[in-house]
Amino acid sequence: MCTEVAVVGLGYVGLPLARRACEAGLTAVGHDIDAEVVAGLEGGRSHIGDIHDGDVGAMRAAGFRASTDPAVLAGAHTVVICVPTGLTPAGEPDLEPLLAAVRTVARHLEPGTLVCVESTSHPGTTEEIVRPLLEAHGLRAGEDFHLAYSPERIDPGNRRYTLRTTPKVVSGSTELCAKHAAAFYERLVDEVVVAAGTREAEMAKILENAYRYVNIALVNEAAVYCDRVGIDIWDVLRCADTKPFGFSAFRPGPGVGGHCIPVDPRYLMARAAEQGFTFHTLGAARAVLDAMPDHVAGRARDLLVAAGKDPARARV
Repeated sequence: MCTEVAVVGLGYVGLPLARRACEAGLTAVGHDIDAEVVAGLEGGRSHIGDIHDGDVGAMRAAGFRASTDPAVLAGAHTVVICVPTGLTPAGEPDLEPLLAAVRTVARHLEPGTLVCVESTSHPGTTEEIVRPLLEAHGLRAGEDFHLAYSPERIDPGNRRYTLRTTPKVVSGSTELCAKHAAAFYERLVDEVVVAAGTREAEMAKILENAYRYVNIALVNEAAVYCDRVGIDIWDVLRCADTKPFGFSAFRPGPGVGGHCIPVDPRYLMARAAEQGFTFHTLGAARAVLDAMPDHVAGRARDLLVAAGKDPARARV
């Protein structure tokens, strides 16, 4: 039996994609370098909160198999790369997992294959980094195989907007590559949005998360100001949120967390700096957000002292 889709990276992005492919009736396999993850999936166990063991059982019943052996990629009609793109210990973009995955795919690439990258990265990654690696063995993107970029939009725990119901942005190295990508994803999602090119699709994903990054910083700075001058920030937000247009409510907290929001703006800032451009807004937002953990800890200390508690002995 031929493999219609192979998913590289079976984390919170790749595993839901593999499940959706199985639901859509596609023959699917998965490749991951984590032997424990693979053993769990082969044993019918999920390591992802949004996917239950029963879901994995249904995937296996549909023919899904997971393997640490990259040979499972050979012969797949479509290969989707869903590996993490995080930060180094120094806080700089870390593309090593993506580079390693692309090199693995390149070694098993065959003519006619559609290779789609879903991992988030700075504009230009698909054409300037991924494409040369895939072409290193002689095949040419747009001629011998199809290269596409479609940023993941998984929101863990969101039951309203799932992989299927969230519009899917797709792009290609050529117009024909984009058409092949659109045809593939139209089998999995309700709506496909075709971008002008891979750089536009890459920028769209980072802009989505930069928007949240900046607005979280804004509401946090407003909270710090309100605390200083005696204004109730929660009542401010309650009132502002009644406006039915032109305002989206964000909530203050200890900064930003999760897989994407603290990371993606760093990719854009680093790439822009290499190109001689400074994102002043993102830099200001980072300064605010980096200071929030200390601010929240200070507020907790002050409240404990005001309540007659010793912060050194308090338990939260």
